[in-house]
Amino acid sequence: MEEGRCNFWLPKKNRFCANKRLGDSLFCGNHNPKSEEQRITCPLDSSHAVLQENLEAHLRKCPFLKQLQSLKQQPFYKKGINGGRDDGVYDVKVTSKDPENFTFPNKQLSESLDGITSNMKRNAVYNMTVPEFSQLMRKIVSIHASICSEIHESYSIPEACGIWINKGIDRKLPFQEKHVLQQASILGNLADFGVLENPVANVVCPNIAEPLCSDGSSEDKIPAVIEFGAGRGYLTQMLADCYGIKKVFLVERKSYKLKADRSLRQTEGLTLERLRIDIEDLNLDAVESLRRVPYLAIGKHLCGPATDLTLRCCLPEQSQEDKAINSSGSRYLRGLAIATCCHHLCQWRHYLNKGYLLNLGIRKDDFHAITWFTSWAVDADYGSDLSNVVDHGLHLLSINVKKYCGTSAQGVEEIVRNMEAVERAALGMMCKEIIDMGRLMWIKDQGLSTKLTKYVPSNISPENHLLIAKSCYCL
Repeated sequence: MEEGRCNFWLPKKNRFCANKRLGDSLFCGNHNPKSEEQRITCPLDSSHAVLQENLEAHLRKCPFLKQLQSLKQQPFYKKGINGGRDDGVYDVKVTSKDPENFTFPNKQLSESLDGITSNMKRNAVYNMTVPEFSQLMRKIVSIHASICSEIHESYSIPEACGIWINKGIDRKLPFQEKHVLQQASILGNLADFGVLENPVANVVCPNIAEPLCSDGSSEDKIPAVIEFGAGRGYLTQMLADCYGIKKVFLVERKSYKLKADRSLRQTEGLTLERLRIDIEDLNLDAVESLRRVPYLAIGKHLCGPATDLTLRCCLPEQSQEDKAINSSGSRYLRGLAIATCCHHLCQWRHYLNKGYLLNLGIRKDDFHAITWFTSWAVDADYGSDLSNVVDHGLHLLSINVKKYCGTSAQGVEEIVRNMEAVERAALGMMCKEIIDMGRLMWIKDQGLSTKLTKYVPSNISPENHLLIAKSCYCL
């Protein structure tokens, strides 16, 4: 190492950093530990951080600034419109009279208005007393037992998706079997639920088939599809190839290469609009080209709170007066299919159905503990079907929860470390299903017909929960 050079070791390059040291420090400005402590997340774009002392200057030249300024000029931009609130009480209806539902004793979680990190959730769990931890586990097992019969399994690959399953697509389009199977099953479940119909038999070209609602009337056609968290947009690409759609909106806050946009734009009779915006800030009512147009909302693996943001975006909560006004059909959501994902990222502020959880005795701090447990569901080995793992793990957990109740010599951290992997996986999966069931109940309260299903086996993807709903127009 040259004299005066940074002492930070770069393992990937197998050498020390070549930059000069910063003053009397052993490190350069990029690797100085003190500098890291002083760095804060850029308020314009959370993907990078800057020194706090340089924040003002950075905000004037941040590459994201022009994009944000342009976005704010769009009529459909409304900051935080779908974000929810963090008050925990005033935005929910609680029928339980138990005062415990309204107390949030854990200051680390309850007083923070910012996102709760996984480390904060973990530390909060480890700071629980053993009786508190065992009581929470008993509560999770009990709640899950009451809802598990409402969770279905439906791995459905429709014939309409044969062009993709049989690799009869353009070779320029990326093909990964596990993703194709997931996308096909999402569409298959939509068809089974009556939101999509199989393409008409006399159509030769797969790109001009028309998806209809059950009665087949022209008023009930679905000319528009909105894919939330679209990424490269290949779920919509399959829908266009196999069922035929007229109008596409892809909602994604990031920029991607190798998008499906180019192929979609070449589809005859199809129009495409990509909205680069955070779902939290999207006001669908202000999208001019979507006004008075029925649409289907879809999303594959919407991470954490993005599912809640999407549902709130499509189904804004309304007063009784608003519902009466909109009963004439001015709201045009015909159906939705959302594959949930990354429940460990969920936040209390964003979660849709706080009232449902509070009525079950799940408080704000319990919710963050439950979301932390969900990561255990995807830590297991998925060479075999997870359902067997969960059944076995649930049995063990039901037995051992009594053991945990009587344990006082060790702390929660030690209990967690001593839990068998199968127990952890079972507990994590139960927590994921409790979170999704609350979402399903919220959708049902909005007047839609709903279903929660495991749409692919866990060895294809452990993130296999699909929320499906349809409006009364498709009944």
